[in-house]
Amino acid sequence: MSKLSLIRPEKPLLLIGCGKMGGAMLQGWLTGGLSGDAVIVADPDKAGVLTMLPDLNTNNIVADIADFPTILTPSFIILAVKPQLMDQAMDSLKSLNYAGSVFLSIAAGKTIGYFERHLGQAAAIVRAMPNTPASIGKGITVGYPNKNVNPSQKDICGDLLSAVGGVEWVDEEKLIDAVTAVSGSGPAYVFSMVEALAGAGEQVGLPADLARKLARATICGAGALLEQSDESAAQLRMNVTSPGGTTEAGLNILMGENGLGKLMSETVRAAHQKSKDLAD
Repeated sequence: MSKLSLIRPEKPLLLIGCGKMGGAMLQGWLTGGLSGDAVIVADPDKAGVLTMLPDLNTNNIVADIADFPTILTPSFIILAVKPQLMDQAMDSLKSLNYAGSVFLSIAAGKTIGYFERHLGQAAAIVRAMPNTPASIGKGITVGYPNKNVNPSQKDICGDLLSAVGGVEWVDEEKLIDAVTAVSGSGPAYVFSMVEALAGAGEQVGLPADLARKLARATICGAGALLEQSDESAAQLRMNVTSPGGTTEAGLNILMGENGLGKLMSETVRAAHQKSKDLAD
């Protein structure tokens, strides 16, 4: 059962940044039981926030963190700004009384250490890595809490993150780099596969428009089947593969020594290393 209803107007949730990801999360929270009076949004594009969420009280939207009511202490502060804007957000937070607040960041590359340097060693901080399907409620997010986050706070953070898809937790922060390489960057790998499949279809004679439609529908349909089936991806692959048939002929290339397995391993390793290099 969601604990979002426990967040009250006297100790509201503060959402910093209400772009696609932040807006999707907020919509999920409101649907999941969070009172609209118990959330304040800090975003310079007030009109854009209202366009996205027209039922939100305009008094609960501020252009800047410094405009947050000083008589209130937020219970949870969600950092949903782009990584390059995080320094600015940290400076603005100095105007707030955030003693006892829990910080939940979905900014790529910003480590627990980064936030502890700005917020203090005693701050309760959760670092999370969602992916872009979260914008339609189909994401997967992995989180890591620092030692100051208690079990109840972690549970509420889990409810906040589950508003846009599945949630998993890791016991070591360094695994967030691997998560970034697999699920954070993963949607782009899938989109690239659609492009490659469409291009291959053109090479064997399909009109470009038809090749694109077939590739897109095939990847989307296969993903939906995988989501709804209790069978593993390996079993679903075998279900399509008749001995001596066309699929087997194609898979002999795709699953060969220099095929997709090797290529994907190199892809994830490269993304993993870059995530470590960018960590702050």
